Amino acid sequence: MRPSELFKDVNPAIRDNLGKPRAVLAIGRGVAETAECARTSGANVVAFEVDPAMLSRARDVADEAHAFGSAPAEAWKAIEGKLFDLVILEDGAAHTRDALESAKSKLSDGGHALIAFGTSEDPDRVAGDVEAAGFEVMRLEVNPRVISALAAVGPEAVAELKKVHTTSFRYTREVLLPLERLAARVAPRALADGYVLVARLPPARRKLSLTVGMLTLNEKESVERMIDDIRAIVPDAKILLIDSSSDETPELAKAKGARVVRQLPPRGHGPAMERLMYEAASESDALIYIDCDFTYPTNVIGQIREMLEAGADVVNATRTSKYPKAMPVPNFMANRLFAGTASMVHGLPTTDVHSGLRGYRSSVIRGFAFDGEGDAIPLDTLILPARSNYNVIEFPIEYSERVGVSKLAKLRGTIWTFIRIARAVGKGDRVRRGKRYVVRDAE
Repeated sequence: MRPSELFKDVNPAIRDNLGKPRAVLAIGRGVAETAECARTSGANVVAFEVDPAMLSRARDVADEAHAFGSAPAEAWKAIEGKLFDLVILEDGAAHTRDALESAKSKLSDGGHALIAFGTSEDPDRVAGDVEAAGFEVMRLEVNPRVISALAAVGPEAVAELKKVHTTSFRYTREVLLPLERLAARVAPRALADGYVLVARLPPARRKLSLTVGMLTLNEKESVERMIDDIRAIVPDAKILLIDSSSDETPELAKAKGARVVRQLPPRGHGPAMERLMYEAASESDALIYIDCDFTYPTNVIGQIREMLEAGADVVNATRTSKYPKAMPVPNFMANRLFAGTASMVHGLPTTDVHSGLRGYRSSVIRGFAFDGEGDAIPLDTLILPARSNYNVIEFPIEYSERVGVSKLAKLRGTIWTFIRIARAVGKGDRVRRGKRYVVRDAE
């Protein structure tokens, strides 16, 4: 991220919690900076500007902008029939009952709202107002004071400083700012410069369109049979491959009717998984991903879909609730160490943070900007939703001998596992809102 993006005049807690929405409605005074930030994530952005003097700037950066302060009814009428994955309520529009009710009516199923307010207001009271309007409160984010002080320096001055102090800025971004956020959580009245409440429209229990996704790298021995098995279980599902193969895997998959997105040259598991999740979220209500080597049972895909349709946000199929005979003992011990560390640090009762069989509602995927750079991204895609109060279900499965050759980079994966466990510290607000991680027995 460039310093001009990091320190420009936009609420940092809003910027860091945008996720990857398809469509955004941003409402507030001086909303142009937020609108521009949201557009960089690839979203189509509509801006409602409270201050007439700032409307021109909003029109320059948003896909569509309307005056809101003097004629809110006309602004709402202008977007009649449109739905958004994310509504942002900033200065001048924060959390009045009318604004919350109107925002809720413009959200897609499971869509999110970011509600900014100052430290003079009681977060519990604001959360109560938001819940009374029909939202589900997910987490409370804080803006530490030092972040705001750095923002006041201005992007141009910061850019000049970075030319000389590149290492210092990287250190600040990766280490000091997360530590300051932790401190602001402990003493918000003294150290926080504002709050952002992350809420969502509770998702409906309904039939979900489904994408089943796989990451493939030279899987010619297994890919055709995998696709056949998936279609036998969920014949209406789309099948999506993110493929980096040098063999016939993509041609075999296309001949079976799968959509294949080529990622060449290969960039590794993390970037491939990141692309898989957002590609699937753009086309279906839910994603189930599964390794393409028959180590995971395809016959539970229908069961995972039913859990998602019944209200689960994330379903984690664990291989290692007990020792699986098909897994080498050192691998089993390493996986239990990873899960035990994540449980100790984050309070999650998981036994498998690296499962290659998971299900997600797409609204949850769009609620986060998962970073695929480096290995071990499955930790982020499990820990971050769990810490943010989404409904997570974990259940045991049988684990089998693989078809084909393992592509696992063990040392690099181990290092990245502990990096991701550490980087998730302080994110989300799980302790405040309660536990929603359910562990089930096999059915």
